[in-house]
Amino acid sequence: MTGPRLTLPRRALLAAGAVAPFAAGVAFAQAKRSNAARFSLGYAPHEGSFASRGGLLEQIAYAADQGFTAWEDNEARSRPVAEQTRMAQALADRGMTMGVFVASMPKWSQSRPVLGADDGAEREAFLADVRSGVDVAKRLNAKHMTVVTGFLDRKVPVEIQTARVIDVMRRAGDIVAPHGVAMVMEPLNTRTNHPGVYMQSIAQGYAVARGANSPGVKILADLYHEQIQSGNLIPVMDACWSEIGYIQFGDNPGRNEPGTGEINYANIVRWLRQRRYGGVIGMEHGNSIKDRAGEDRLIAAYRTIDAQ
Repeated sequence: MTGPRLTLPRRALLAAGAVAPFAAGVAFAQAKRSNAARFSLGYAPHEGSFASRGGLLEQIAYAADQGFTAWEDNEARSRPVAEQTRMAQALADRGMTMGVFVASMPKWSQSRPVLGADDGAEREAFLADVRSGVDVAKRLNAKHMTVVTGFLDRKVPVEIQTARVIDVMRRAGDIVAPHGVAMVMEPLNTRTNHPGVYMQSIAQGYAVARGANSPGVKILADLYHEQIQSGNLIPVMDACWSEIGYIQFGDNPGRNEPGTGEINYANIVRWLRQRRYGGVIGMEHGNSIKDRAGEDRLIAAYRTIDAQ
Protein backbone atom coordinates (compact mmCIF):
# COMPACT_ATOMS: atom_id res chain seq x y z
CA MET A 1 0.00 0.00 0.00
CA THR A 2 2.99 2.32 0.03
CA GLY A 3 3.29 2.81 -3.73
CA PRO A 4 0.90 4.48 -6.19
CA ARG A 5 -2.24 2.41 -6.49
CA LEU A 6 -2.24 2.73 -10.27
CA THR A 7 1.41 1.95 -10.92
CA LEU A 8 1.92 -1.13 -8.76
CA PRO A 9 -0.45 -3.40 -10.72
CA ARG A 10 0.92 -1.95 -13.95
CA ARG A 11 4.51 -2.83 -12.97
CA ALA A 12 3.44 -6.40 -12.31
CA LEU A 13 1.82 -6.67 -15.72
CA LEU A 14 4.81 -5.10 -17.42
CA ALA A 15 7.05 -7.71 -15.85
CA ALA A 16 4.88 -10.36 -17.50
CA GLY A 17 4.82 -8.50 -20.82
CA ALA A 18 1.05 -8.37 -20.76
CA VAL A 19 0.14 -4.68 -20.74
CA ALA A 20 -1.99 -3.57 -23.64
CA PRO A 21 -1.35 -0.09 -25.07
CA PHE A 22 -4.88 0.95 -24.16
CA ALA A 23 -4.48 -0.05 -20.50
CA ALA A 24 -1.15 1.74 -20.31
CA GLY A 25 -2.74 4.86 -21.77
CA VAL A 26 -5.54 4.79 -19.23
CA ALA A 27 -3.10 4.38 -16.36
CA PHE A 28 -1.01 7.30 -17.66
CA ALA A 29 -4.09 9.51 -18.05
CA GLN A 30 -5.26 8.71 -14.53
CA ALA A 31 -1.83 9.42 -13.09
CA LYS A 32 -1.70 12.67 -15.01
CA ARG A 33 -5.06 13.76 -13.60
CA SER A 34 -3.86 12.91 -10.10
CA ASN A 35 -0.69 14.98 -10.55
CA ALA A 36 -2.72 17.92 -11.85
CA ALA A 37 -4.74 17.82 -8.63
CA ARG A 38 -1.74 18.35 -6.35
CA PHE A 39 -2.26 21.14 -3.85
CA SER A 40 -0.03 24.18 -4.30
CA LEU A 41 0.82 24.41 -0.57
CA GLY A 42 2.00 21.68 1.78
CA TYR A 43 -1.22 20.90 3.63
CA ALA A 44 -0.64 17.85 5.83
CA PRO A 45 -3.46 15.51 6.89
CA HIS A 46 -2.97 13.06 9.75
CA GLU A 47 -4.19 9.64 10.73
CA GLY A 48 -7.95 10.00 11.15
CA SER A 49 -8.39 12.58 8.42
CA PHE A 50 -9.36 9.74 6.06
CA ALA A 51 -10.24 7.04 8.57
CA SER A 52 -12.76 5.33 6.29
CA ARG A 53 -9.98 4.42 3.87
CA GLY A 54 -8.21 2.00 6.19
CA GLY A 55 -5.15 2.12 8.41
CA LEU A 56 -2.23 4.51 8.53
CA LEU A 57 -0.55 3.46 5.28
CA GLU A 58 -3.82 3.31 3.39
CA GLN A 59 -4.67 6.82 4.57
CA ILE A 60 -1.28 8.12 3.43
CA ALA A 61 -1.84 6.57 -0.01
CA TYR A 62 -5.33 8.03 -0.24
CA ALA A 63 -4.10 11.49 0.79
CA ALA A 64 -1.42 11.34 -1.89
CA ASP A 65 -4.01 10.32 -4.48
CA GLN A 66 -6.04 13.43 -3.56
CA GLY A 67 -3.06 15.69 -4.17
CA PHE A 68 -1.75 16.23 -0.65
CA THR A 69 2.04 16.51 -0.54
CA ALA A 70 2.73 16.33 3.21
CA TRP A 71 1.74 14.35 6.28
CA GLU A 72 1.66 15.07 10.01
CA ASP A 73 1.68 12.60 12.89
CA ASN A 74 1.65 13.85 16.48
CA GLU A 75 1.67 10.26 17.70
CA ALA A 76 4.64 9.08 15.64
CA ARG A 77 7.01 8.98 18.58
CA SER A 78 4.86 6.43 20.40
CA ARG A 79 4.66 4.10 17.39
CA PRO A 80 6.93 1.03 17.22
CA VAL A 81 10.15 1.62 15.33
CA ALA A 82 9.06 -0.75 12.57
CA GLU A 83 5.87 1.25 12.03
CA GLN A 84 7.81 4.51 11.96
CA THR A 85 10.05 3.01 9.30
CA ARG A 86 7.10 1.83 7.21
CA MET A 87 5.48 5.26 7.44
CA ALA A 88 8.68 7.01 6.36
CA GLN A 89 8.98 4.65 3.39
CA ALA A 90 5.34 5.19 2.41
CA LEU A 91 5.85 8.95 2.42
CA ALA A 92 9.07 8.67 0.42
CA ASP A 93 7.38 6.43 -2.13
CA ARG A 94 4.68 9.05 -2.69
CA GLY A 95 6.99 12.07 -2.63
CA MET A 96 5.38 13.43 0.55
CA THR A 97 7.08 15.56 3.21
CA MET A 98 6.90 14.57 6.86
CA GLY A 99 5.62 17.31 9.14
CA VAL A 100 5.82 17.47 12.91
CA PHE A 101 5.56 14.81 15.55
CA VAL A 102 5.38 15.55 19.28
CA ALA A 103 8.78 15.20 20.96
CA SER A 104 7.86 16.48 24.43
CA MET A 105 4.41 17.06 25.89
CA PRO A 106 3.33 17.61 29.50
CA LYS A 107 1.03 15.21 31.30
CA TRP A 108 -2.09 17.34 31.36
CA SER A 109 -3.54 15.64 34.43
CA GLN A 110 -0.44 16.54 36.45
CA SER A 111 0.02 20.09 35.09
CA ARG A 112 3.68 19.37 34.40
CA PRO A 113 6.47 19.67 33.32
CA VAL A 114 7.17 23.21 34.50
CA LEU A 115 10.28 24.33 32.65
CA GLY A 116 10.31 27.68 34.39
CA ALA A 117 9.98 26.37 37.94
CA ASP A 118 12.66 25.81 40.59
CA ASP A 119 12.93 22.08 39.89
CA GLY A 120 15.84 21.52 37.52
CA ALA A 121 14.91 17.84 37.16
CA GLU A 122 11.97 18.86 34.97
CA ARG A 123 14.30 20.63 32.58
CA GLU A 124 16.67 17.66 32.45
CA ALA A 125 13.75 15.34 31.66
CA PHE A 126 12.72 17.70 28.88
CA LEU A 127 16.23 17.63 27.41
CA ALA A 128 16.19 13.82 27.53
CA ASP A 129 12.96 13.90 25.48
CA VAL A 130 14.63 16.17 22.97
CA ARG A 131 17.67 13.91 22.62
CA SER A 132 15.58 10.83 21.95
CA GLY A 133 13.34 12.86 19.64
CA VAL A 134 16.28 13.43 17.30
CA ASP A 135 16.43 9.68 16.62
CA VAL A 136 12.72 9.66 15.77
CA ALA A 137 13.16 12.67 13.47
CA LYS A 138 15.97 10.94 11.58
CA ARG A 139 13.91 7.79 11.19
CA LEU A 140 10.95 9.77 9.81
CA ASN A 141 12.99 12.20 7.71
CA ALA A 142 11.32 14.95 9.75
CA LYS A 143 12.81 18.45 10.03
CA HIS A 144 10.53 19.74 12.79
CA MET A 145 9.31 18.33 16.09
CA THR A 146 6.79 19.85 18.48
CA VAL A 147 7.61 20.73 22.07
CA VAL A 148 5.29 22.18 24.69
CA THR A 149 7.00 24.28 27.33
CA GLY A 150 4.70 23.24 30.16
CA PHE A 151 2.71 25.08 32.77
CA LEU A 152 3.11 28.27 34.76
CA ASP A 153 4.43 28.06 38.30
CA ARG A 154 2.19 30.41 40.27
CA LYS A 155 4.90 30.86 42.90
CA VAL A 156 7.60 32.14 40.55
CA PRO A 157 7.52 35.53 38.77
CA VAL A 158 6.82 35.02 35.08
CA GLU A 159 9.95 36.97 34.13
CA ILE A 160 12.12 34.48 36.01
CA GLN A 161 10.28 31.60 34.39
CA THR A 162 10.86 33.14 30.97
CA ALA A 163 14.60 33.37 31.62
CA ARG A 164 14.70 29.73 32.67
CA VAL A 165 12.70 28.61 29.64
CA ILE A 166 15.05 30.53 27.34
CA ASP A 167 18.05 28.88 28.99
CA VAL A 168 16.69 25.37 28.59
CA MET A 169 15.54 26.01 25.03
CA ARG A 170 19.01 27.25 24.15
CA ARG A 171 20.48 24.02 25.49
CA ALA A 172 17.88 22.02 23.56
CA GLY A 173 18.70 23.97 20.41
CA ASP A 174 22.33 22.94 20.76
CA ILE A 175 21.15 19.32 20.77
CA VAL A 176 18.95 19.40 17.66
CA ALA A 177 20.52 22.03 15.38
CA PRO A 178 23.58 19.96 14.38
CA HIS A 179 21.17 17.34 13.00
CA GLY A 180 19.26 19.81 10.82
CA VAL A 181 16.19 19.52 13.06
CA ALA A 182 14.26 22.37 14.65
CA MET A 183 12.01 22.21 17.68
CA VAL A 184 8.84 24.22 17.22
CA MET A 185 7.37 25.48 20.48
CA GLU A 186 3.59 25.41 20.44
CA PRO A 187 1.69 28.24 22.17
CA LEU A 188 -1.67 26.97 23.42
CA ASN A 189 -4.87 28.79 24.29
CA THR A 190 -5.94 29.01 27.93
CA ARG A 191 -9.55 30.04 27.27
CA THR A 192 -10.91 26.84 25.75
CA ASN A 193 -8.41 23.98 25.95
CA HIS A 194 -5.33 24.42 28.15
CA PRO A 195 -5.73 26.68 31.19
CA GLY A 196 -2.50 27.32 33.07
CA VAL A 197 0.03 26.71 30.29
CA TYR A 198 3.12 28.88 30.21
CA MET A 199 3.31 29.72 26.49
CA GLN A 200 0.03 31.28 25.40
CA SER A 201 0.71 33.26 22.22
CA ILE A 202 2.90 33.45 19.15
CA ALA A 203 4.31 36.75 20.46
CA GLN A 204 5.44 35.05 23.66
CA GLY A 205 7.03 32.28 21.61
CA TYR A 206 8.81 34.94 19.57
CA ALA A 207 10.40 36.39 22.71
CA VAL A 208 11.64 32.95 23.82
CA ALA A 209 12.93 32.03 20.36
CA ARG A 210 14.80 35.32 20.01
CA GLY A 211 16.27 34.80 23.45
CA ALA A 212 17.38 31.25 22.63
CA ASN A 213 18.91 32.55 19.39
CA SER A 214 19.21 29.11 17.79
CA PRO A 215 18.21 27.71 14.38
CA GLY A 216 16.95 24.72 16.36
CA VAL A 217 14.35 26.75 18.31
CA LYS A 218 11.34 28.12 16.43
CA ILE A 219 7.60 28.65 16.91
CA LEU A 220 4.71 26.45 15.85
CA ALA A 221 2.01 28.91 14.81
CA ASP A 222 -1.21 26.98 15.45
CA LEU A 223 -3.79 29.45 14.20
CA TYR A 224 -6.67 27.79 16.02
CA HIS A 225 -5.01 28.46 19.38
CA GLU A 226 -3.85 31.95 18.38
CA GLN A 227 -7.32 32.99 17.21
CA ILE A 228 -8.83 32.05 20.56
CA GLN A 229 -6.08 33.59 22.66
CA SER A 230 -5.11 36.73 20.76
CA GLY A 231 -6.58 37.00 17.24
CA ASN A 232 -5.00 39.52 14.83
CA LEU A 233 -3.48 36.56 13.00
CA ILE A 234 -1.80 38.06 9.94
CA PRO A 235 -0.22 41.08 11.70
CA VAL A 236 1.07 38.81 14.49
CA MET A 237 2.58 36.33 12.04
CA ASP A 238 4.07 39.19 10.06
CA ALA A 239 5.78 40.63 13.15
CA CYS A 240 7.04 37.21 14.31
CA TRP A 241 7.78 35.68 10.91
CA SER A 242 11.53 35.28 11.40
CA GLU A 243 10.93 32.84 14.26
CA ILE A 244 7.95 30.89 12.87
CA GLY A 245 9.11 27.46 11.73
CA TYR A 246 5.83 25.64 11.18
CA ILE A 247 2.12 26.42 10.76
CA GLN A 248 -1.07 24.57 11.64
CA PHE A 249 -4.63 25.27 10.52
CA GLY A 250 -7.89 24.62 12.36
CA ASP A 251 -11.03 26.75 12.41
CA ASN A 252 -12.67 28.25 15.49
CA PRO A 253 -15.02 27.41 17.09
CA GLY A 254 -15.00 23.64 16.79
CA ARG A 255 -11.43 23.03 15.58
CA ASN A 256 -12.52 21.58 12.26
CA GLU A 257 -11.67 22.21 8.61
CA PRO A 258 -11.46 25.74 7.13
CA GLY A 259 -14.84 27.24 6.37
CA THR A 260 -16.56 25.87 9.47
CA GLY A 261 -15.71 28.80 11.73
CA GLU A 262 -14.66 32.42 11.88
CA ILE A 263 -11.10 32.37 10.47
CA ASN A 264 -10.66 33.64 6.92
CA TYR A 265 -8.23 30.99 5.76
CA ALA A 266 -8.46 32.09 2.13
CA ASN A 267 -6.83 35.40 3.10
CA ILE A 268 -4.22 33.59 5.17
CA VAL A 269 -3.34 31.37 2.20
CA ARG A 270 -2.96 34.48 0.04
CA TRP A 271 -0.66 36.02 2.64
CA LEU A 272 1.43 32.85 2.92
CA ARG A 273 1.90 32.87 -0.85
CA GLN A 274 3.04 36.47 -0.70
CA ARG A 275 5.53 35.36 1.95
CA ARG A 276 6.60 32.51 -0.38
CA TYR A 277 6.02 30.00 2.40
CA GLY A 278 7.10 26.57 1.20
CA GLY A 279 6.84 24.63 4.43
CA VAL A 280 4.29 22.20 5.80
CA ILE A 281 0.87 23.35 7.01
CA GLY A 282 -0.47 20.85 9.50
CA MET A 283 -4.19 20.12 9.32
CA GLU A 284 -4.42 20.07 13.12
CA HIS A 285 -8.18 19.63 13.34
CA GLY A 286 -11.03 17.19 12.99
CA ASN A 287 -13.67 16.73 10.33
CA SER A 288 -16.97 18.51 10.91
CA ILE A 289 -18.93 15.60 9.39
CA LYS A 290 -18.30 11.91 10.04
CA ASP A 291 -17.28 9.22 7.61
CA ARG A 292 -16.70 9.65 3.87
CA ALA A 293 -19.00 12.64 3.52
CA GLY A 294 -16.79 14.43 6.01
CA GLU A 295 -13.63 13.38 4.20
CA ASP A 296 -15.02 14.71 0.94
CA ARG A 297 -15.93 17.96 2.65
CA LEU A 298 -12.41 18.19 4.11
CA ILE A 299 -10.82 17.89 0.66
CA ALA A 300 -13.28 20.41 -0.80
CA ALA A 301 -12.49 22.90 1.97
CA TYR A 302 -8.79 22.78 1.14
CA ARG A 303 -9.48 22.99 -2.60
CA THR A 304 -11.43 26.18 -1.92
CA ILE A 305 -8.73 27.96 0.09
CA ASP A 306 -5.93 26.66 -2.14
CA ALA A 307 -7.60 28.27 -5.15
CA GLN A 308 -7.26 31.75 -3.66
